[in-house]
Amino acid sequence: MYPLITRDPVTGEELIVTRLECPTSGVAIEGRFSLGWIGRLTREQLDFVELLVKYRGNVQKLAQEMNVAYNTARSRLDEIVDALGGIAENDGRTDRRVILARLAAKEISVEEAMQLLKSQL
Repeated sequence: MYPLITRDPVTGEELIVTRLECPTSGVAIEGRFSLGWIGRLTREQLDFVELLVKYRGNVQKLAQEMNVAYNTARSRLDEIVDALGGIAENDGRTDRRVILARLAAKEISVEEAMQLLKSQL
């Protein structure tokens, strides 16, 4: 079997399932089915989530397994949270630690970090 594809390779839009089939009985059901939250993630993000579950949510061990910095792994996790419609929050505001981690990982400039931190005041 091929791995699940969640995004249209041409447009990047979320795909839907139009046919479900049981390989044992041959019963097939056709319609328009959502992939749910899984459909909002890319293949790479799904692989990340699989590893995150394998390491029971321990981002530090996950980062070691992936041979990336903790901040890089944390940033990827934040991207997944964003894709699922959530945000890293602290009372409705972006967590300062997330801003500083993004700054340390050089994902945002000092000016952008200052602007985000000022918006919390």
